[in-house]
Amino acid sequence: MFEQINGGVCAAKGFKAAGVHCGVKAGSKPDKNDLALILSEKECAAAGTYTLNRVKAAPVYVTMEHLEDGVAWGVVANSGNANACCPMSHENAVAMAKAAAAVTGREQSDFVVCSTGVIGQTINIAAIEAGLPKVAEKLAAGEAASDAAARAIMTTDTAKKEVALQAKIGGKTVTMGGIAKGSGMIHPNMGTMLCFITTDCAITHEMLEDALRDVVTKTFNRVTVDGDTSTNDTCVVLANGMAGNELVEWKNEDYETFRSLLMELCTELARKIAADGEGASRLITCTVSGARNEETAERLAKAVVGSSLVKAAMFGADANWGRVICAMGYSKAPFRPEYVDIRFGSAAGDILVCEQGAAVAFDEEQAKKILTQSEIVIDINVNEGEGTAECWGCDLTYDYVKINGDYRT
Repeated sequence: MFEQINGGVCAAKGFKAAGVHCGVKAGSKPDKNDLALILSEKECAAAGTYTLNRVKAAPVYVTMEHLEDGVAWGVVANSGNANACCPMSHENAVAMAKAAAAVTGREQSDFVVCSTGVIGQTINIAAIEAGLPKVAEKLAAGEAASDAAARAIMTTDTAKKEVALQAKIGGKTVTMGGIAKGSGMIHPNMGTMLCFITTDCAITHEMLEDALRDVVTKTFNRVTVDGDTSTNDTCVVLANGMAGNELVEWKNEDYETFRSLLMELCTELARKIAADGEGASRLITCTVSGARNEETAERLAKAVVGSSLVKAAMFGADANWGRVICAMGYSKAPFRPEYVDIRFGSAAGDILVCEQGAAVAFDEEQAKKILTQSEIVIDINVNEGEGTAECWGCDLTYDYVKINGDYRT
């Protein structure tokens, strides 16, 4: 239904992006971008979702304030420092917006502001202010690159997260692109990361907000890496209307196509985040079917992919399905254990390991072969209804502890 293309956040008409190294974090490598700027040629309808952590970083509050009117022109973001729980955090978040406005000829309220990195250390705002003219020069020189911006927001990520798709809406070709970062401190509660989405679709702020909130619930909110919800989580979508389609202002067929396009894009980014969990070697997809309703299915699937014991078993390629049904049991979701069937699957095949809540004889060697693949599916049928849900996580490896044991120092 949708065509995947190149270009990320620069794929949609009228959007440019760039990234540079400015030295936000002391001692950072000069070849690691840490400052990104995304800019539209026209004013955009804008919508955002944010962390549910009670402790929110200053950029989250500034962005929420800037998007109260439902419009924006661009995004300024840095890695290397979260600008959270530190002196001058609010003032420095505002200063980032002011600096972005100064180099683009816009107003400070026109910008989404995002930061990611270490919590509790005052951000090097001077480095950002000195770096933004360099980013603006790249935009003006036509050196716009979604890739550079995507890499600028990476922290412990080992791979950039970037997707672009096209679809027909109202007889016009509409393009949507997104970049995201997320590897650790990832747990379902909003967007669990930073994510910036651009589209040239003509759509109202109200319809954009409804679509984003619906999609985030079924994509980014279904990812968990380590059970920790960040202080900085932000997901923002900007729509500048340059595709020329008839304005989407009602929940009609065009709206449903737009929502489906957004769902596809966010699903791809969510999977990339789960696969790149800190220290991860395997992407785990848990699919629950036959539940009493979708909410029940989601709660069961989240409990399974969030279980440290399940994650450790997947790292060891151990078909320990008892850990799966145990996680289901403490999820507080209603189900009948004696009805549950569990299968493990991957590109190497699939195998039934539990039927009607009890053990079945299976080939351990075949199971191990299945579980040594890079993507594993835990397929659960509760056999009670029509509810289904899919959630994503990763295995728990020795490297997760290594990465987080000295993250600050």
